[in-house]
Amino acid sequence: MLSAEETVLHIRKAKLGDNSSKEILLENNSLLIKSVIRRFKNKGVEYDDLYQLGCIGLLKAINNFDESFNVRFSTYAVPMIIGEVKRFLRDDGAIKVSRAIKTNARTINKFIESCGGESPTVDEIALALGMDKEDVVLALDSSHMPISLSEAIDDGDDKKLELIDKIASDEREDDMVDKILLESLIEDLPPREKKVIIMRYYRDNTQSEIAKALGVSQVQVSRIETKILKELKGRL
Repeated sequence: MLSAEETVLHIRKAKLGDNSSKEILLENNSLLIKSVIRRFKNKGVEYDDLYQLGCIGLLKAINNFDESFNVRFSTYAVPMIIGEVKRFLRDDGAIKVSRAIKTNARTINKFIESCGGESPTVDEIALALGMDKEDVVLALDSSHMPISLSEAIDDGDDKKLELIDKIASDEREDDMVDKILLESLIEDLPPREKKVIIMRYYRDNTQSEIAKALGVSQVQVSRIETKILKELKGRL
């Protein structure tokens, strides 16, 4: 893994057109890219395409990175990668369901709810609502179709948001960036140290429980944890 100084050196060379430096930066930040795009899986885009988008975002980060920012390159790159994926999903993303089909789907859902828990057949729905059976089937299937991430949604208080604004869950963007960076750093830890961090901070195990699982003392676990956190803090 490149040091901060080596990263900056390769960024300088890449900006001058050195393709080998670009390749080195892409290779050494592959775990970071994978950590970011993992947040966008199951959004209607193939994993390989997401990875390519992540690489484009990283290359843009290389071109725009300014050493005077006084931040680590990885910290700067994450929002750039996220932005590239979000732009693609917003502009070229999933299939848009027509307004007429969505209107029919809402009407059908209201009718089904009014049936008091009994599920009416397609024929019964078509007859009750005066629709063609084909339109009923299409509307019902639309609930399983991916919708446009640029579709407006009502978030209460007369606020209109796009689905893309919700894609990263309710976490603040800064929190998500920190978690992604942390996950990428954890991947590089030795097996025992990685296990300590995962058990301690992702599974909420106590130091005593970790010590028992690893066959060491609680004091040793405490020392390992302190050492790892100090190292991770320095690399962040």
